[in-house]
Amino acid sequence: MPAPVTDVRQIKTVRSNVRPLVEKALEVGGGLLRLLPNWVPRSFLQPGQRLKLDPRDLYACGLNRGGIDERWFASTTEAANDNRTPDEGLSFIVHHGERCLLRDAVREFGPALIGEDIFSRYKRWPVYSKFFDNMGPIPHHLHQNDEQAALVGQEGKPEGYYFPPQHNNVGNHFPYTFFGLSPGTTKEQLRTCLAHWNHGDNGILDLSQAYRLKVGSGWLVPPGILHAPGSLCTYEPQWGSDVFGLYQNLVEGREVPWALLVKDVPKEKQQDLDYLVDQLDWEANVDPCFKRSHALEPVEVSESRDEGYVDRWIVYGRIRGRQYFSAKELTVEPGVRCTIRDQGAYGLIVVQGKGRMNRLALDCPKMIGFHDMTEDEVFCTETAAKQGVVFENTSLSEPLVALRYFGPEVNPDAPDIGGDS
Repeated sequence: MPAPVTDVRQIKTVRSNVRPLVEKALEVGGGLLRLLPNWVPRSFLQPGQRLKLDPRDLYACGLNRGGIDERWFASTTEAANDNRTPDEGLSFIVHHGERCLLRDAVREFGPALIGEDIFSRYKRWPVYSKFFDNMGPIPHHLHQNDEQAALVGQEGKPEGYYFPPQHNNVGNHFPYTFFGLSPGTTKEQLRTCLAHWNHGDNGILDLSQAYRLKVGSGWLVPPGILHAPGSLCTYEPQWGSDVFGLYQNLVEGREVPWALLVKDVPKEKQQDLDYLVDQLDWEANVDPCFKRSHALEPVEVSESRDEGYVDRWIVYGRIRGRQYFSAKELTVEPGVRCTIRDQGAYGLIVVQGKGRMNRLALDCPKMIGFHDMTEDEVFCTETAAKQGVVFENTSLSEPLVALRYFGPEVNPDAPDIGGDS
């Protein structure tokens, strides 16, 4: 019997006629697809070393590309990085020594994978999630809304945060996030910060306020809101776009180039300070009750603890009346078997333990090499989700914990936005 393939470099990539590969994978997985780890570097950040990536591989893409501080899940969205490698940010399905892009599978199978409602409206899987993991804070930045992003041929991006305990044994250098602007801040004050871009620290954080991050909680962040995420490792469901503008010019002594402020701004507006100020959703940024409007606490889906498992909403809420995404955390106690029914397709990542999911093994690795295959990531089709997926914890001592995120309007029964004021 041949040894199993464990190195992605040994896998054949299928670029056309992906149907046979995907059909076999779905049959073997019982409506599930095994996905390969999808690593993404960022040139302007320092890795936080909590992704379980082998520390020898933190700069596997090259020092010039920056450290690997993100892992993307069930992504059909390309990473908007300079000098990006082919397929950067895109997830691969793997089966018996072959792989193909999840994006190509969605194009080929459409509603059979992601459901008729999502495919008919978007013609793609329009969301993705990631872990982002940094040693220190990220620059104060925003993501453009749909109207602004459309000017450069992109889509806007809302996002949600959850801080999983399994990836936050340490908080690193700055476990606080600046959100928005302090009530009373004026547009002229923000404009002055941008005008002083090359004069040293532009002082934008003087206009904002930080919130201490709590492991096991989260936030919902609409487009147009400034935020400087702190140093907790974050699970981040979001819209399938990589638009952003960095409004802070110095972070921990590191320069942020003007190009990263205006990368998704029309060329004729890239020196227009008034335009850059007006990208903000001003009232939302200066909201005196910001935390009450955006903070998230887990909410149990149903009363099932007596049966040995618990499912919780971890990312939820609507933005301007629209549910862009939602996410749940499933915990199954040792030796327990349960069936979980959902209303739509989802991407899943295991953060603790081992077991099975329909016909696929689940195993959360202790350390992952850059070229390693894993058994911790799965894409579940809408059909399988609605029929019910059987989860089994095969450990005698450790819970099986998995995070899964869903596409737009899949969970109308999810809670409304909430949080402690």
